[in-house]
Amino acid sequence: MGQTLQLGPLTLPWAFIVFLIGWLAATRLCELLARRHGAKAGPHIAAIALVGLLAARLAFVLQYASAYSSHPPSIIDIRDGGWEPIAGLAAIGVYALALWIWRGRSAGAVTAGAALFAAIWLGGNAALSMLAPQGARLPEFKGVALDAATLSFPDLQGTPAVINLWATWCPPCRREMPALLAAQKAHPEVRFVWVNQGERPETVLRYIQQIGLSPSDVVMDSNESLSRALRQRALPTTLFFDAHGRQVAVRSGELSHATLAQHMEQLTASR
Repeated sequence: MGQTLQLGPLTLPWAFIVFLIGWLAATRLCELLARRHGAKAGPHIAAIALVGLLAARLAFVLQYASAYSSHPPSIIDIRDGGWEPIAGLAAIGVYALALWIWRGRSAGAVTAGAALFAAIWLGGNAALSMLAPQGARLPEFKGVALDAATLSFPDLQGTPAVINLWATWCPPCRREMPALLAAQKAHPEVRFVWVNQGERPETVLRYIQQIGLSPSDVVMDSNESLSRALRQRALPTTLFFDAHGRQVAVRSGELSHATLAQHMEQLTASR
């Protein structure tokens, strides 16, 4: 089971689907219980969502403050997936506790809704982790780089590797490129490989010359065989492998400097 659900041209992360199911179920329960006590849960539902999301985002931003300080606009760009869920759940718990202290009529309903959401969120993500492919390794892929050298992925074993599936026509791919290039410079002990999906070499060569990406780091996959083998249809997708060739993380969607730093920490910490 992959990280995303593909619906035609739309790609949705399973984690987001679990979040949405949990929030809808919690909202419905909260409204039903509040109605039984003659209370209105609407304002609290909106407030608790805002509190939880802000706390989760703020905790992540503070954790990777150095990455965000050099790129402040990315703080509000939540497409990078930078969240600290436990901080969000804790903030929701504090909000529910405050309602009990102030003897709010919706306290019980809000608490029940928050508990249901936490159960679905935590249980759903635990299930996703269990269903995720275990023991994934460097794929058996061989391609030709733009410098005409042949690169076999199993040969990368012995060095941590970051493999990025991308295309020049993909706006998120282009937006995350500066973050990947900066990480490559900051981590010379890690091999970065960009595998272009389905484009002509001359098109890709023109683009990488503009951004300063080395031709030896760009491998062509004209038939998109790698993305099919990995069951990763979304672009961009970035895979992280340790020095033993074991996959330690995968990110479907755009990486910011901060979310890439998070994955690089996980990669360099693995042995």
